[in-house]
Amino acid sequence: MFDFVKTDLVNTKIAVVIPAYRVDNQIQTVLSAIPDYVNLIIVVNDASPDNTREKVEAVHDPRIHLINHEHNQGVGGAMRSGYSYALSQGAEIIVKVDGDDQMDLSYLPYLIEPILNNEADYTKGNRFLHQAELKRMPLLRRIGNYGLTFMTKLASGYWNIFDPTNGYTAIRATALTEIPPEHIATNYFFETSMLCELRMINAVVKDIAIPARYQTEKSSVSIPREFFIFLTNLTQRSIHRIFTRYFLFDFTAASLYFVMGVILGLFGIIWGIAKWAESIESGIPASTGTVLLAVLPIILAVQFLTQAVAQDIADIPTKIQHNKVSERTRQKWDFETKNKEQNFT
Repeated sequence: MFDFVKTDLVNTKIAVVIPAYRVDNQIQTVLSAIPDYVNLIIVVNDASPDNTREKVEAVHDPRIHLINHEHNQGVGGAMRSGYSYALSQGAEIIVKVDGDDQMDLSYLPYLIEPILNNEADYTKGNRFLHQAELKRMPLLRRIGNYGLTFMTKLASGYWNIFDPTNGYTAIRATALTEIPPEHIATNYFFETSMLCELRMINAVVKDIAIPARYQTEKSSVSIPREFFIFLTNLTQRSIHRIFTRYFLFDFTAASLYFVMGVILGLFGIIWGIAKWAESIESGIPASTGTVLLAVLPIILAVQFLTQAVAQDIADIPTKIQHNKVSERTRQKWDFETKNKEQNFT
């Protein structure tokens, strides 16, 4: 089916990075399933308290490089270590695979193909395109994904993607070197922060339909804690992206729509609340003109903001621009490797 695996991959160095924490029961199964055309396998043991390290060391595969963190740094911290080592070894495409055996490695070619064909800089799985398998996804996770998707679209600017927390990803090394490593979140906000940073460099992102695969493993994620982390980070990222893209670096029609929408919306809301409070205190109903003076600006604000969003959607990157390594940030990734190695065992 995938002829490119036998042709294009001959001269393409593929690395798989596996952040590993409490996965000693699944890690060997994951390692055994990695295809032969993958050149380098980087397992980052993120100070896992179980036997993950011993299980990895027991696998005799010359492609495996084990990194051991002395202190837990989170999935994002583990990926930063894995990414930096992969770049130092000359990897051209870097794939993220979790160590809990939830990701079907038979779909790996689907992630790689768009990058090889210069159709994308970054590809990610989308579990919501497979309804049958989606029913097996825990209900709380499903609701959380739906709830966070819109905020992620606004924060990243990638209105064409879904399932933003999906961790089955692949990235072109030349695009990764454009991203300062310190901008990548070290916690479970990692995948979403990657999308936000990719939008800052106008990278092309593509969703790949990959079914969910949930088994009997238990997640170590604290849902309430991570919800507030995501909500806070997404709000900050949304404000930062809109300000930098539409006011700091450029000023377009969308910038004007945002300004008018915010001004009219605030005026309508403040005026309406003030007159409502005045009416309650005096016992005299507000006049029709007073009500219209509150409602009309809010209606216009919604229209302006809708136009701003429409302009933002039309601005999604579609052309590959990252075909060369950025020396500007490559040095930061080199420093990341040297700095992190002090914590390796």
